[in-house]
Amino acid sequence: METPSSGSPGLYASIDTPAGVIVAELFPASAPKTVANFVTLANAGFFNGLVWHRIVRGFVIQTGDPLTKNGGGDRGRWGTGGSDQRVPLEISSLRNDTGTLGMARSQDPNSGSSQFYINLADNTFLNGQYTVFGKVISGLDAAKKIGDLPRDPFDQPLAPSQAIVTSITIRNTP
Repeated sequence: METPSSGSPGLYASIDTPAGVIVAELFPASAPKTVANFVTLANAGFFNGLVWHRIVRGFVIQTGDPLTKNGGGDRGRWGTGGSDQRVPLEISSLRNDTGTLGMARSQDPNSGSSQFYINLADNTFLNGQYTVFGKVISGLDAAKKIGDLPRDPFDQPLAPSQAIVTSITIRNTP
């Protein structure tokens, strides 16, 4: 797993949720464009109030769709929105292991935008297909709590207020 160069600060995302705080180390050396896009969106408050709209127990939780803001909007469209930015697929030695963050995308490998997921299991079949750009270093229990929330047949939370990203703060220390 990537580690910061000795003497240089790391890059961390603190994801505040009703289930607790999830802290992830970001890996700009392995996924520079994806991390830069994520940091820009987080610093602009883009993720604040968005729902973890895709919850698949034992697989992933996914957020980053602005159509889910504060649990509103047309639930039939949840999962189809994104930011105005696009990032290319950045494949590295990072793997879709438990706790890693990956950039979601459509069938076009270069369509990453704002939707990202946290792996709740080792999902090796995703390796080489999605950009892995970070890893949870604390709060994986909070991600798993979100993964255990009751959901509808479309893997959306029955109570969106329990699956909100309150905020994402970018820091140089955990």
